[in-house]
Amino acid sequence: MNTPLVVSLSVYFVAMIGVGVWAGRRVENEADYLVAGRRLPLWLAWGTLLATWFGAATVMGASEAARDEGVPGTILDPFASGTALIVAGLFFARPLWEMQLLTMGDFFREKYGRRTELFSSTVQAIGYLPWIAAQYLALAAVAGQYFGVPFAWGVIGAAAFVLFLTMIGGMWSVTLTDTAQILLVLISLVVLGGTMLSHVGGVDRVWAATPPGHRTLLPQAGTAAVLIWAATWANGIFGNLPGQDLMQRVFASRSAVTAQRACVLAGVVYVTFGLLPVGLGLASRIVLPEEESPGILLKMADAFLSTPLQCVFVVALTAIIVSTCTSALLSPSALIAHNMLERSPVFASRRLFTNRLSTAAVTLCTLPFAFGGQSILDLLDVAIEVGLVALFVPFAAGLYGRPRSDTAGLCSISAGLVVWLGHRVAIAALPAGNAFETIPPELTGTAASLAGYLAAQQFSRPDKQPQTPPDS
Repeated sequence: MNTPLVVSLSVYFVAMIGVGVWAGRRVENEADYLVAGRRLPLWLAWGTLLATWFGAATVMGASEAARDEGVPGTILDPFASGTALIVAGLFFARPLWEMQLLTMGDFFREKYGRRTELFSSTVQAIGYLPWIAAQYLALAAVAGQYFGVPFAWGVIGAAAFVLFLTMIGGMWSVTLTDTAQILLVLISLVVLGGTMLSHVGGVDRVWAATPPGHRTLLPQAGTAAVLIWAATWANGIFGNLPGQDLMQRVFASRSAVTAQRACVLAGVVYVTFGLLPVGLGLASRIVLPEEESPGILLKMADAFLSTPLQCVFVVALTAIIVSTCTSALLSPSALIAHNMLERSPVFASRRLFTNRLSTAAVTLCTLPFAFGGQSILDLLDVAIEVGLVALFVPFAAGLYGRPRSDTAGLCSISAGLVVWLGHRVAIAALPAGNAFETIPPELTGTAASLAGYLAAQQFSRPDKQPQTPPDS
C-alpha cells in the first residue's frame, strides 16, 4: 500500500466533507440550493464552470485520443467543448440570466408551455444517469487500487460520498468544492506537463515526432470524413449548450456580465489547459512507445513523477471525477424536483426537501447503470448526442425566435429523437457499408428537429402565454 498516497486521499476526502458541511449552512431555500441564491462572483462562477467541464474525459480521454489519433482525435474534447463555453458566453448567457430561471425546464415552460417543460426535463434527466454512473466506476477504481476496497463497496461508497456533498449544500457545496478542486487539477497538470517536456526534449521534439496527418484539426478528404468532422464539432458545441449543468451556473452568477465573463474565461482556460493532456498524449509516443493507450497518463505519472508529485496527481484526478459527478448529479435532480415533482401540491409546499429527496432518488437510479457494466455505459456517447438532436433547436429558437405554441417544442424534440434513433438503428441493423453510414445520425436528427419546429410553427395555432409560477 502506498501510504503517502492513502494519507493524501484521506485528507482530500475529509477536506471536501468539511467544505460541504460549511456550504450547507448557506442553504435556506430552493434558490440557494439550485442556483446559490444567484450570488456567485466571477471567480466562483468561473471555477465551477471549468470544473464541471474539465473532467476525467478531458484529462484521460484527450491524452489517449491524442496518442492513438493525434490532434484530430481531440476535436470533441477539448476544442469543441471549450468552444461551447465561449459561444455560451457570447450569445446565450446574458439573455438567459435576465430571465431569472432556476432550471432549463423553466426556460422551455416560459417559451413553449408545460408539456414541453415536462418532456424536455425528462429527456435531459435520463441522459445524465449513465454519465453519473461512469463517475462512480472511476471513483470505485481509485478506492480499489489505493485502499483495497471491493468493487461493489467502492461504487456504493462513491455514490454515498457524492450524494453527501451534493445534497447537503446543493449548488453552494458543488461550487465551493469545484473551485478548490479545479485549482489543484490545473497545478498538477502544469507540473506533469513540465516534467514530461523536460524528459522528451521540449515541445519542438514532440511536434517533430508527430506524423503530419496527426497535427491538424481539419478534416480528411472525402464527403463522409467532412460530415463526421462537422458532426463532431456540432455535437461538442451545440449539443452542450442546452445542458442543465452549463446553464445552471449561468443562472447562479450574480449578474449577466458575470455570467458572460465566466463562460468566456472558462472556455479560454479550458482549451488552453486542455492542450496539456493533448501534448502529453503525443509525448507518450516518444517516452512510452510500447505501452497500451488506456490509462497512459497514469503510466506516465508513475514513470516520471516523484512520490509527492504522484500523490498530487492522483488526488487531482480524484478531484476531477468528484467535481464532474457532483455537477452531473445536481442537474437531473433539479429538473426532477423543480419541473416534475413540484407539479404536485404535496411537493410544491416543501421545495427544499423535494430537491434533496430528488438528489437521493437520482443517486439510487444511477446505481443499476454502474453495476450493469461497460455495455450499459456505452450509452454515454448516445446521451451526449441527445442535447444536439432533441434540445438545441427548440432552445435556440425559443431564445431568439417566437414560438407559436407548445406544439412547436414537442414536435421539434420528438422529431429529432425519432429520426436520430431510427438512423442509429438502421446503421446497426444493416450490413457494413450501408448508405446510412454516410451521414452521421446527429446531423439527420438535428435537421429533423428543425423541420419539426418549422412545421409546427406553420400549422399550429398560437397558445396563450404560459404562466410561470414564482420562485421560492
